[in-house]
This record gives sequence, C-alpha cells and structure tokens, in this order.
Amino acid sequence: QVQLVESGGGFVQAGGSLRLSCAASGRTFSSYAMGWFRQAPGKERELVAGILWSSGRTYYADSVKGRFTISRDNAKNTLNLQMNSLKPEDTAVYYCAAGRYQTARIDNVNYWGQGTQVTVSS
Repeated sequence: QVQLVESGGGFVQAGGSLRLSCAASGRTFSSYAMGWFRQAPGKERELVAGILWSSGRTYYADSVKGRFTISRDNAKNTLNLQMNSLKPEDTAVYYCAAGRYQTARIDNVNYWGQGTQVTVSS
C-alpha cells in the first residue's frame, strides 16, 4: 500500500522559511514524478513544484521560482520542499503527490498525501 506522509508545515511570519518533507513508502518510485501541490481556501489545487524521481529534473510554478526548492533523497525515499522568503499568499494546505510516467510538470496524480497546513502571517 502506497503511503505519502507529509511533515514540516506550520506558522511563520512573512519573509521566513519552512521545510516540508514527504516520506514515501509502499513501492519504488523510479518511474514516477513527485511533487507538491497546494490549495488555499476558495481556490483550486495547484502544482507548486515537481521533480522526476529518476533524473532529478524539476519544474516550478512562476509564483515560487527563486524562493522554493524541491529535492529528493533516493536512499530515504523522501521528497522535500525548502520554502524561503515566504509570503502571505503562500498560505495553503500543501500536498505531496506522485504521478506515474509524468513529466516534472505533473498533471495526473496517482497518489496523494493527507496534506499539511502552511500559514504565513503578514
């Protein structure tokens, strides 16, 4: 059974940093793209960043380029998202996701994590 378990969300002031982690288990992900989506109240879920597990190729939404960094640890089967220079508009529930045979710009998700709240105060 595939499990994606997020951790690292929380409350931070604008300009601060947070690091999200996603522990993946239940299968090998070498043919997957993995990424982070977010959903703010009243808005659609959107892809923030994605990475091909095998090659490490990445994708970032324009809104987070230069501020967020996605990475993976193959040995630990862990996906990370380093978020710097956070803004109030980054406030959302962040979801770890995995999609098979996808590009880094994931548009079809096979597995979702349960989500972790990130709140950025102004």
